[in-house]
Amino acid sequence: MIRFEDVSVTYDGATEPTVQGIDFEVPEGELVLLVGPSGTGKSTILNSVSGLVPHFTGGTLRGRVTVAGRDTRTHKPRELADVVGTVGQDPLSHFVTDTVEDELAYGMESLGLPPHVMRRRVEETLDLLGLADLRARPISTLSGGQQQRVAIGSVLTPHPQALILDEPTSALDPAAAEEVLAVLQRLVHDLGTTILMAEHRLERVIQYADRIALLPGPGEPLLLGTPAEIMAVSPVYPPVVGLGRLAGWSPLPLTVRDARRRAGDLRDSLAAGNRAAGAARVGAAAPRQRGRVTPTPAQPRLRWLRKPTPATPPPSPYAAEVHSLSVRRSHIHALTDITLTLTPGETLALMGRNGAGKSTLLNTLVGLIAPTSGGVRTGGAIPHRTPPRDLIRRVGLVPQEPRDLLYADTVAAECEAADADAGAAPGTCRTLVTDLLPGVADDTHPRDLSEGQRLALALAVVLTARPPLLLLDEPTRGLDYAAKARLAVVLRALAAEGHAIVLATHDVELAAEIADRVVLLADGEIIADGPAADVVVASPSFAPQVSKILAPQQWLTVAQVKEALGRTGRIGRTGRTGRTGRTGRIGSS
Repeated sequence: MIRFEDVSVTYDGATEPTVQGIDFEVPEGELVLLVGPSGTGKSTILNSVSGLVPHFTGGTLRGRVTVAGRDTRTHKPRELADVVGTVGQDPLSHFVTDTVEDELAYGMESLGLPPHVMRRRVEETLDLLGLADLRARPISTLSGGQQQRVAIGSVLTPHPQALILDEPTSALDPAAAEEVLAVLQRLVHDLGTTILMAEHRLERVIQYADRIALLPGPGEPLLLGTPAEIMAVSPVYPPVVGLGRLAGWSPLPLTVRDARRRAGDLRDSLAAGNRAAGAARVGAAAPRQRGRVTPTPAQPRLRWLRKPTPATPPPSPYAAEVHSLSVRRSHIHALTDITLTLTPGETLALMGRNGAGKSTLLNTLVGLIAPTSGGVRTGGAIPHRTPPRDLIRRVGLVPQEPRDLLYADTVAAECEAADADAGAAPGTCRTLVTDLLPGVADDTHPRDLSEGQRLALALAVVLTARPPLLLLDEPTRGLDYAAKARLAVVLRALAAEGHAIVLATHDVELAAEIADRVVLLADGEIIADGPAADVVVASPSFAPQVSKILAPQQWLTVAQVKEALGRTGRIGRTGRTGRTGRTGRIGSS
């Protein structure tokens, strides 16, 4: 169905190809997962299937890409629209209508399908993706995850033979992600749809893949094989594989179910180690403030974090105070009777389904939304009544779409504007960018950065003012595991300096890694608020993989397990990292 023949792509002005030597086939009715670290060219490969490369992006494509026999060099995207549907990382860039139902129908209308066919397919897609209650809603009022589902639905209604998906679950809560992936699996198994998908959150998708195409790194050849074969050698892998490598299990488990069946000895070793160490409770590491479990070993702090200047101290003992807050938007109760406080140095993860009110709460804390009733204070000030120049020194928000903060033509200009807005010394923002985003030139346009790179730039812009309260909305969207680890280092260091941090996230692994406290929202109300280890372990939807595997013991990350085994000297007895299986080279089956 999809065939790459010795494909290389070189963008205008680049000295080296972004991808080269790509040669493999995606058969009809198969789901192939494209994985690899950020910057290895996954999006370029996907866009070459839909014809966006080179007809839209420019550059030079050498070799040949065919879809259902059509050569993408000679067929433009509109000439491929009836056989291939594409959803990129940014769903907003796809929308051309105002409401959900109109967006689902638009692609079919462009292809000239009869009205009765359009109506039936719209209804089917609304049911498949759980969008029936949103059919008349303006797309602009939907949460990021709801918009992602609409974007996927808009390419499903024309019934394409092939689907190209770039990070399709990045903005979805765990339950919604499972629903979407189950739909994709049905399309593959029941309708014979061919799917090529890139996804960083491998813990969600690996079990659905028939094969994996791995881009190990720049200049390295693509590897193709079964999930078990590729995970044995891949530099990126989900926590369940990381735990399997640590324990020396062979073959490596790919699902929580497989790992649980083999984790009996590991649970016994961890329990025995904690009893020997006099642990206060089974499976708990050395206690820390607010219930946070033992962190990963200390890492070197970034240059800009070693400066003696602390975060600007707030006049209030709380970094944020929310009392009986309610927000009503367009006849929708977005938040109802929210009460919480946040202390300096605390990291809080806001979690819940798409549309639960997480982004609304962040926007209220930063003054973008005024309360309908109740009150909000950040550092003693009322956000929506505080002048912006004063507010940026109290609270900073990195939005779900980092581009909303980026308006200059170059990275250097963004940094200069950030320094001026914050009243910081010239070069302050550029220093942050160098630490967070090494290797990016001053003259790079922000739109030419990847999703993860734009996030890093937006974070540097916000941190230039050193606000005591930092808000991040889905900060790991578009980030691979290595980039998430770097972000975690930065956020832990900021918390250690006294910054309070609020993360609105669906990334249960990030919450397990850095959150002191988790607040679960549902329909705009708080349904749980407590230490991260207690809240996420008790939630089947929001528990990390390690927690599910080792329950009822309260372990959250592979790093915690590794540290505990190392302390007791049992890591060698449970096994060591094992690699098994054969990895096929390009085009192998």
